[in-house]
Amino acid sequence: MSIPQLYRQLQTQLSQWIVPKDQRHLHGFCENVAAILQAQSACLSHWLPYLSHRDCQARSHMERLNYFVHNAQINAETFYVPLLKQFLSAWQGMTMLLTLDTSVLWDQYCLIEVCLVWGGRSVVLAQQVLEHGSATVGFEDYRAVLETAQQRLPQDVQVTLLADRGFEHGALIRWLQQQHWNWAIRAKVDLNVILSTGRTAAVADLLPPQGEAYLFREVTILQDIDCHLATAHLSLAGEAWAVLSNLPPTLATFELYGQRFGGIEPHFKDYKSAAFDLIRSHLRGAAALGCLLMLLAAATLIAIAIAVVAVIEQGQRTALDWHSQRGLSFLQLGLREIERLGYLNLPLPHLATLPRKSPSAATASLKKRVQWETRIEFSRVTVFSS
Repeated sequence: MSIPQLYRQLQTQLSQWIVPKDQRHLHGFCENVAAILQAQSACLSHWLPYLSHRDCQARSHMERLNYFVHNAQINAETFYVPLLKQFLSAWQGMTMLLTLDTSVLWDQYCLIEVCLVWGGRSVVLAQQVLEHGSATVGFEDYRAVLETAQQRLPQDVQVTLLADRGFEHGALIRWLQQQHWNWAIRAKVDLNVILSTGRTAAVADLLPPQGEAYLFREVTILQDIDCHLATAHLSLAGEAWAVLSNLPPTLATFELYGQRFGGIEPHFKDYKSAAFDLIRSHLRGAAALGCLLMLLAAATLIAIAIAVVAVIEQGQRTALDWHSQRGLSFLQLGLREIERLGYLNLPLPHLATLPRKSPSAATASLKKRVQWETRIEFSRVTVFSS
């Protein structure tokens, strides 16, 4: 039986960058990523129709797939990193906005990821699955993920890391200082802050009235960490914000931190329900889940790269997306383009590097577009400095 077109084309393109010890592993990797892109599912059993070129019964397919995701030689360093470095090859010397976050699976596993914010979504730099039933993790639990992400960055990039209040850890901030990374981390309301005047106050006591913003320069937290604090209270945000950063506080601090919401949270939703339905997967075990998530990260990166060619370079968005402005994420556009090419029996485009300028996020409705473009104004902005 002939080899399916998508599998064959992925094998041809990815073999330029991925060089495993055993070529059979590359064949399996390309075959499984092709199945994910067509099934749009993380459930191994849903891949079976796209493996029909193998003259096997369903049970044999499942045994082979389970062996693949439990094989220690199928790892990110061999299969994902070469692909990632190729797609980021034009980013040397650029500014990169990263997010650090966690997501819980079945109240049993915790996924930790460091991602690049790009085009309203996140591109995985490093990920790890722990058998841990909470989204709250300590610095030693995720330090290795940060260090791995750092090793995979292009040279001479200027990094800014965004993280939620669960990462308000002194060890993390000191590590970021050692790497000369910029950072913006949301603060918990019970954090004690030493102001430039020498007064100590909890963040809860430094929140402004409704519609106002406070900018505190040169504060000290967690005993010896010098930084800045920006707090704001707007009804549309649902709750007051308090953002710690090493960058001087301005109103742009809130815009910077807000990019975290448009990047990492939709990305986790893509994994769980919007694209790949990971929650319905019956796979268990931290190592096997780590391999599966690596395959999903590779499939996501390939779909985004194909969308870049079709949407940005060839201007084919309106053939896939009916919205007047982009309403589909680059992942969804890429998945649809793969379906379109397969239906028309057309070849995949050459996988290109990600453009260094991040496109704006997609908005699926005019209401969302208006909200996205609405200029937020504060009735009063107060700056506190020494």
